[in-house]
Amino acid sequence: MNEVNLTLTQTFFLAAQEGTYSAAARRLNISYQSVANRIRRLEQRVGEKLVIAERGAKSITLTPRGTSLYRLLEPEFDAMLTRLGSLIDKERPVIRIGMPQAIFFYLLAPVLTEFRRLHPTVEIVGYERDVSLPELIHSGSLDVCLSERYFGNTVMSQRVICHYRPALVCPASWPLPANEAAIPKWALGRPLITHEPGQMMRNMALEYLSVDNEQPRVVVSTSTSASAKRCVDEGLGFALLPTWCIEESDKHIQFVALTKAPKIPIYFGEATFLRSNPFVQSLYKLCLDVLAKSVEERANRCKSLTPAKPAGRRTPSVR
Repeated sequence: MNEVNLTLTQTFFLAAQEGTYSAAARRLNISYQSVANRIRRLEQRVGEKLVIAERGAKSITLTPRGTSLYRLLEPEFDAMLTRLGSLIDKERPVIRIGMPQAIFFYLLAPVLTEFRRLHPTVEIVGYERDVSLPELIHSGSLDVCLSERYFGNTVMSQRVICHYRPALVCPASWPLPANEAAIPKWALGRPLITHEPGQMMRNMALEYLSVDNEQPRVVVSTSTSASAKRCVDEGLGFALLPTWCIEESDKHIQFVALTKAPKIPIYFGEATFLRSNPFVQSLYKLCLDVLAKSVEERANRCKSLTPAKPAGRRTPSVR
């Protein structure tokens, strides 16, 4: 192809994706014959047959070259078109970033402050969630994500920003374990507040606390570390939480930093075709510097804080 025609390529992509010219025509709001004509023009540019559309057949068949072209386009084409439409519709550039609510709440504000200073005309749209991030990037709903999980998805690339270790957090009136090695046995029989099934922190906590294949009793599952900490603050149970979400103002909890627990990464991911975007690159560099520094500073502050003393309120029985 001497030059890429986006209209012809999009028409071929939708026809291949839908499996019929009629469905592609409906999505493009054009006629069946217009779809057929565009694909024929694309085939003339390529110099090979891409689609076999037999008269009277309800579906189309891709030739080997058509299949190869579709597979080349499929990982990113939908996201690229959505992104392009968003840029055209907006008067100013927008970066849409998804991440767990706790990362946004505790870590992202300094990053946004510096990003705003560098790029005052760019809008940041935050999506506070930690599930379906690859699908959201693939569909074009997100440009960037921060996550503790590596998805191994071809639609987006991921790079490690930093690592952290969790801390044991429990009500201030509870007896603490004698040492870090005693934590798993200390935890047996005590109510555990943890994350929803499938989340990295939950998997790590259950594995770390397992004793002879016996695990603590989960009483509350939450979608965010901030919510889990709130439950601990109310005396509902204990949790393993990121050290960066523990603050000096947490008066009703106490904690033990876990130096032997597995390190948990925070990844920066972006749609592959946006990796060279200057705003995305700027955001990545700020996360690598400002966010990673914040994680380290908060972890060090957590280690230096003395465990909280009972605050004079009744705490439900722990057993």
